[in-house]
Amino acid sequence: MAQRITPRSKNYSDWYVDIVLNAKLADYSPVKGTMVIRPRGYALWERMQSALDAMFKATGHENAYFPLLIPESFLKKEAEHVEGFAPECAVVTHGGGEELDEPLVIRPTSETIIWSMYKKWIQSYRDLPLLINQWANVVRWEKRTRLFLRTTEFLWQEGHTAHATEKEAREEALRMLEVYRTFAEEYMALPVYTGVKSESEKFAGAVDTYAIEAMMQDRKALQAGTSHFLGQNFAKAFDVTFQSQESTLEHVWATSWGVSTRLIGALIMAHSDDSGLVLPPKLAPTQVVVIPIFKNDTKDQVIEFTRRVHASLGKDLRTVIDEDDKNSPGWKFSEWEMVGVPVRVEIGPRDMERGQAVLVRRDTGEKSTVPVAEVAGRVHSLLDEIQTSLFRKAKAFQTECTHEVDTYEDMKRVLENEGGFVVAPWDGSPESEARVKEDTKATIRVLPFGNEEKAKGKTCAISGKPAKHIAVFAKSY
Repeated sequence: MAQRITPRSKNYSDWYVDIVLNAKLADYSPVKGTMVIRPRGYALWERMQSALDAMFKATGHENAYFPLLIPESFLKKEAEHVEGFAPECAVVTHGGGEELDEPLVIRPTSETIIWSMYKKWIQSYRDLPLLINQWANVVRWEKRTRLFLRTTEFLWQEGHTAHATEKEAREEALRMLEVYRTFAEEYMALPVYTGVKSESEKFAGAVDTYAIEAMMQDRKALQAGTSHFLGQNFAKAFDVTFQSQESTLEHVWATSWGVSTRLIGALIMAHSDDSGLVLPPKLAPTQVVVIPIFKNDTKDQVIEFTRRVHASLGKDLRTVIDEDDKNSPGWKFSEWEMVGVPVRVEIGPRDMERGQAVLVRRDTGEKSTVPVAEVAGRVHSLLDEIQTSLFRKAKAFQTECTHEVDTYEDMKRVLENEGGFVVAPWDGSPESEARVKEDTKATIRVLPFGNEEKAKGKTCAISGKPAKHIAVFAKSY
């Protein structure tokens, strides 16, 4: 119940962990740095997975599955890629009681093994584009972990596509970024900034990395998804060529893109409160809980009446009826608030007599009394209202947390005292970028699309030199 949660104002980090544990989303595993995703947490991931999978298939992608173990030599074929991932790799050196001829890396990401297969599958322009997605687990040996946000093993999807031209590949990378933006805003009720990463922040082996960046309630940014234009780097490393329509032999152009169970952490930190989870109705595993309130002499009648109300909600909603008679109504209210069910329907003896029910919104706590005949319609409209309201609230918070500055003193002051996104002119140099990170621990989250035009005539807030970009800085997870 609510008293099990550390208030956000007291310790945000403890508040977050308390919600994960008490809402029974995940638990710590015996293996350091890993987590067990409990049924409620996995149900939430399944809702995300279902929505995203439909969006991927609507854009022409198919699912496949590739091995967990990757020959170490594969990673070494793309120098920048192996350099970026080497510190995080877990390596298998023995199998079947014997030392392996070649060590096998547990996949931190699958570009290398997938491109080894694409070499076999792609021969002609007729084989392109190749649009494949994989739902899988990956391992990255993280030293500092936090449930859902950063764990040694996590679940994700990774798309890997091959194209005949640079134009097609870039369009694909941006198309998938837009899919992520749409999912974040329309399903997660989470507004995001989109743009390209700076050179130091991009994916190892990418030409360009695009990202969606969200703002959490503690005014830190969270990278919620990335899409990469890989150019021909992996195609050249694995010699993936195709015969063009002009009968020339060309290397293909590539993208990769992914989101992970970190999205569950984003949902928690963006919307929840000191009573527990607050979930957007589109993703909530249970959207409505119906709770009969009774004493022994009214139990049978109230339950029968409540079951009729529950049945009237129809099968298009994800509902549950809580007929538990071992705990008080107040205890049950707190439990359902903890797990974030968007709408609670309460029915007691007086409600039964009057032919009504009490509806309670999880996000605001607002109560309304509704005639039984109107409950189903009102619940549907309430769910829509909650979805919209959560996005508007998060959008207003994002706006409140976005600060435009022109001087380095203002940048440091805002990052130190207020937090949030700091939008500032940047000269494009790694030296200026590194200075901000060293002084404030903030990094460039994205360079918004079209920012170069806006930077014309401006002076870099850090160096005082002519600006090349308008950059969005923030401390982040």
